[in-house]
Amino acid sequence: MNWFNIKSIIMEAVKSGKLKVSQEKEVVLDFLDALNGEDFKTARHYLSDDMIFDGVLGHREGADIYIEDMRKMRFKYKILKAFSDGDDVCVLYDIDMSGETIYTAGWYKVRDNKIKSLRVVFDPRPIVGQ
Repeated sequence: MNWFNIKSIIMEAVKSGKLKVSQEKEVVLDFLDALNGEDFKTARHYLSDDMIFDGVLGHREGADIYIEDMRKMRFKYKILKAFSDGDDVCVLYDIDMSGETIYTAGWYKVRDNKIKSLRVVFDPRPIVGQ
């Protein structure tokens, strides 16, 4: 199986009714798809204005500030697994951060079809030079 076609396989299964994806999970996957395509306007659409980001290397409050950071960093996300439980969506992904592939876990809180918060965890040593 070609792992790069997983999203298209999943989306086809969803369209055919063989697989159900929660609305919250769909919001997060569409958000990540927009970031991968560097469509920051669409990505911003999926964020609540008062969105909060907490990560290993920083804290941000506000969707516009977060999107501005993403515009500068231009990360690429390879989704390995995504699952949801109510308003919570967890995504395990490899993120290309300036040429380094970093295995990361992201915990998204989605309310009213908008991402309210994101917490990420990863080992920062490869990108901080240790």
